Amino acid sequence: MSKIGVIGSGFSGLSAATYAAAQGHSVSLFEKNANIGGRARAFSANGFFFDMGPSWYWMPDVFENYFKAFDKSPADYYKLIKLDPGFQIFFPGQELMQIPANINDIYQLFEQIEKGSADKLKAFLADAAFKYSISMNNLVHQPALSLLEFMKPAIIKNALKTSLFTSLSKYVRRYFKDERLIALMEFPVLFLGAMANKIPALYSIMNYSALVQGTYYPRGGMYEIVNAMQQLAIEKGVNIIPNFNIDTIHILNNKVSAVTSNNTQVQVDALIAGADYHHVESLLPQNKRNYTEAYWESRTFAPSALIFYLGVNKKIPQLIHHNLFFDTDMNTHANEIYTNPVWPSNPLFYVCCPSKTDAAVAPAGMENLFILIPLATGLQDTPELREAYFSKILQRIENRCGTTIANHIVYKQSYCLNNFISDYNAYKGNAYGLANTLKQTAILKPSIKNKKLDNLFYTGQLTVPGPGVPPALISGSIAAKLTNNYLKNSKA
Repeated sequence: MSKIGVIGSGFSGLSAATYAAAQGHSVSLFEKNANIGGRARAFSANGFFFDMGPSWYWMPDVFENYFKAFDKSPADYYKLIKLDPGFQIFFPGQELMQIPANINDIYQLFEQIEKGSADKLKAFLADAAFKYSISMNNLVHQPALSLLEFMKPAIIKNALKTSLFTSLSKYVRRYFKDERLIALMEFPVLFLGAMANKIPALYSIMNYSALVQGTYYPRGGMYEIVNAMQQLAIEKGVNIIPNFNIDTIHILNNKVSAVTSNNTQVQVDALIAGADYHHVESLLPQNKRNYTEAYWESRTFAPSALIFYLGVNKKIPQLIHHNLFFDTDMNTHANEIYTNPVWPSNPLFYVCCPSKTDAAVAPAGMENLFILIPLATGLQDTPELREAYFSKILQRIENRCGTTIANHIVYKQSYCLNNFISDYNAYKGNAYGLANTLKQTAILKPSIKNKKLDNLFYTGQLTVPGPGVPPALISGSIAAKLTNNYLKNSKA
């Protein structure tokens, strides 16, 4: 039985560990923090339960397929609730757009805003459904180690139909003219870490998931997914070791031989790194790394974030579960993230209020708020800056919701770049990994395999298929498959 070590207990690490254990290997999962889950950790305070990171449950088929691989279902572990409305967008002035769960209601909404757009949306989503099928069946499960992987007849035949070389921004504007509809259709790719004019139109698959599949919530919070994956991993025999911060990766005969944390050493036959890719490489001799510092400096990173976790001792009727404040200029904020990285002058932001759906996450009569402001990576992070932005954002929420909140806050915690670095060794404090631009897609992403060490593989948001929770589950499966193939071949 081969010994596999997995670094990091985020979604990709848990996925890789469980697949590897199911393949018959002895698997140890190392986590530097006390609690597992990586960026999807959670905490409780003053009667509130806060998910620390991911809050959107999209692409439900990916979760279904993950658990199905082990003869399980999400329903074996947690209850999914379909949100209706799925989310709402605050536009400038007093305009508010709520996105219903029923697709026919969405068609009506579009038609009310722009005459003829219902039929255009049907055509757009039919094309997005086609791209979704091509992507899920032929693209995202590839390790992207060679162009030959993408030379399959089904991929070649349909490549031009995926609009890979057209930006989503240009593509959306072929269908819609109203700026509100354009903002709605461009918003989902923000989860991919770049603006719509930099993201290939292939990623209209996100619109398919958002509008056709819908937005879900696992009762109890997103951490219920982590709990489910942890339970499944243990069922498959994974040994989960918290508080194990790896400080040394040992190399022997061009292979990783062991990992060490605070003088505790564990022998391995192969290693899967689900921790920050750049950090893991920093633990290797320079001649054993895939990439130089100059390479990482040249990458386009998805944003980091300033997050606030708030407990409020009153109800805020104007908020629903997911709220997007797009009431300022998106291009200005984008430039302050990607072009001229600075703290934003007047940022867009997101508010999650899970207590609208789940009474268990807040005391009776109170609200649980998660506020996220996208930021450029590598910025200075100080308590004074955090507090200044908190005051600005809270005032905007109060103004749009027509109610006071500041004097009703009974719990408050912030999280920003310095926390991402200290908790996750995140390069420049990144929150979401690399942006899914065309130049950072598939074989142009950091390789899932170390090119100089035979038994070191990578998984997670900085390699294929990319950022987001569903891609993380898939990334873990790819890394485990490659590792299993290597171990079988090395014993042949």
